[in-house]
Amino acid sequence: MTAMVTAEGVHKSFGPTHVLKGIDLEVAPREVFCLVGPSGSGKSTFLRCINHLEKINAGRLYVDGHLVGYRQQGNKLYELKDKEVAAQRKDIGMVFQRFNLFPHMTALENVMEAPVQVKRESKATARERAKRLLDRVGLADKASGYPTQLSGGQQQRVAIARALAMEPKLMLFDEPTSALDPELVGEVLDVMRDLAQSGMTMIVVTHEMGFAREVGDALVFMDDGAVVESGHPRDVLTNPQHQRTKAFLSKVL
Repeated sequence: MTAMVTAEGVHKSFGPTHVLKGIDLEVAPREVFCLVGPSGSGKSTFLRCINHLEKINAGRLYVDGHLVGYRQQGNKLYELKDKEVAAQRKDIGMVFQRFNLFPHMTALENVMEAPVQVKRESKATARERAKRLLDRVGLADKASGYPTQLSGGQQQRVAIARALAMEPKLMLFDEPTSALDPELVGEVLDVMRDLAQSGMTMIVVTHEMGFAREVGDALVFMDDGAVVESGHPRDVLTNPQHQRTKAFLSKVL
């Protein structure tokens, strides 16, 4: 079975700052893969490399067996054109810390927008799916609400519905609850649990260790741009092997 995501020796630098130092990992289809670690360890940068929002400096990244952002001829890599990268991105949903909703559009219009603009879907088809997705994330009654009329948790659930509207095969979550008030975190995690149960492949950068332990299939602890430790979430969280992992978990658990 082809891995959904494969990273081979992925390096990324911003100027002199070496942010990713040779990341190797594999995410299986239907897996919930959690990335944890201190701020600045490269987790979010790695996530952005998966859909080529950031270009890697060395190594290879594959999604569903296809090289991301490049094509290979012989031993040389050639960067894909913007249009080709956009076509790859259609299969990858991304949910950011900040909800990034269009403020001038209702919840329903936010969810409809990409299928209509990118996939050239009819508005009727996109509207029906958007209604179904808002219902799925518990917001059927907020379809006509604008982002400013919604709580942070509701906005993030609309953002999840919007990513799902493109019917992706992979969902990336970049600390989706970190900008939320504590009492709103649960409603977003509930939606993510439901997604996991439906078999969606998910890579989740998170500080929610309870979610990682309960829902995650695999967990990687990153520090200083490298994978320090990996394994089943329960094993890593209850019995970390590496001193750096122990030190980090002692502060967050």
